[in-house]
Amino acid sequence: MSFGLHNSVLNLCQKCNSVVMRVVVKVGSSSLTDDEGRIRSEVIASVAQQLASARAAGHEVLLVTSGAVASGVAGLGLSERPSDVLSLQALSAVGQPQLMAEYNKALAKHSLVAAQVLLVPHDFVDRQQYLHARDTLGRLLELGCIPIVNENDAIANNEIRYGDNDHLASLLSHLVNADMLVLLTDTEGLYTADPRSHPEATVIPVVAADDPLLTISTTGAGTERGSGGMASKLASARIASWSGVTAVIAAAASQDAVMNAIDGVAVGTRFLPHDRNLSARKLWIAFAAEVEGTVVVDIGARDAIITRGTSLLPAGVTSVSGSFDSGATVEIIDADGVVIARGMAAMSARQVSECLGQRTADLRDMSVVEVVHRDDLVVLATK
Repeated sequence: MSFGLHNSVLNLCQKCNSVVMRVVVKVGSSSLTDDEGRIRSEVIASVAQQLASARAAGHEVLLVTSGAVASGVAGLGLSERPSDVLSLQALSAVGQPQLMAEYNKALAKHSLVAAQVLLVPHDFVDRQQYLHARDTLGRLLELGCIPIVNENDAIANNEIRYGDNDHLASLLSHLVNADMLVLLTDTEGLYTADPRSHPEATVIPVVAADDPLLTISTTGAGTERGSGGMASKLASARIASWSGVTAVIAAAASQDAVMNAIDGVAVGTRFLPHDRNLSARKLWIAFAAEVEGTVVVDIGARDAIITRGTSLLPAGVTSVSGSFDSGATVEIIDADGVVIARGMAAMSARQVSECLGQRTADLRDMSVVEVVHRDDLVVLATK
């Protein structure tokens, strides 16, 4: 199947007489490693088995895996995981080949070949890099490989990175025009409450595209070995949903989680796709880029942004906080403190402060007259 021809119209698999899907599967460090950071071979074997089952059913699969840093800790025999960036990057360089060796061994038992792909945020922000990454991954799928994707932690700039592989997985789903994202984790799904303190909590089976659950803040990383947590999973599910991709959070311990998700069998929590489809660049601005400041707007600017999709002009700005340069990602909030949009600032914080409240006609001496141009702005609030 040609990668360039793949779209939302699903093909029929002659072998299994079912719908062919392109699926991104993500598994995190907390599931892949034990308390000492050692790779759990049985988990990798289970993941490989599930990927093989999906391939045997005619589906295309890509894997996003964490675990490089954790396995590097074990590989060097360290008693604890360091916290400084340089050491973590070095440990990733140590652990990544060990991690790939485990996957290669496990997939070879199913006559499958792994292909390592290391990505950085620039691959999603720059259009040429985006297209090149898409074409490379497409060719790997055409060759019958299982692309195994991770962030290039060893050389990533700590100020410009995904932050965790949940974000990477959701952006990758957009990149390859996937039909489904399966996030394998150490919990059964999204619960009605924290099951560690509320034993009566139950798994929420389905979350609609506009459900407020996708915007709530939840507990961060559950273990020292992982950088994600349920908040990260929810953010990833939201990115996927806004890409038109169905997302499923399920337990990595479940032997059939991937195929159950593909087949529509009840497993974990399923997040339904949104009818809104953002570009990769706007997805990055909206959900993955680090916010460096906030801009407060009046009711007129709020309505203009939400209802008419206009640029944000200084006339509608009432205050600014944070120290940011042009090109930084900022949150736009209304007078009640509600985040209505995110955008890439066309002005620095100092410039915004100097011209807030002024009309465009009064800014003739400035090279730019928008605080955030509409092409760099993503509306998050509803009307």
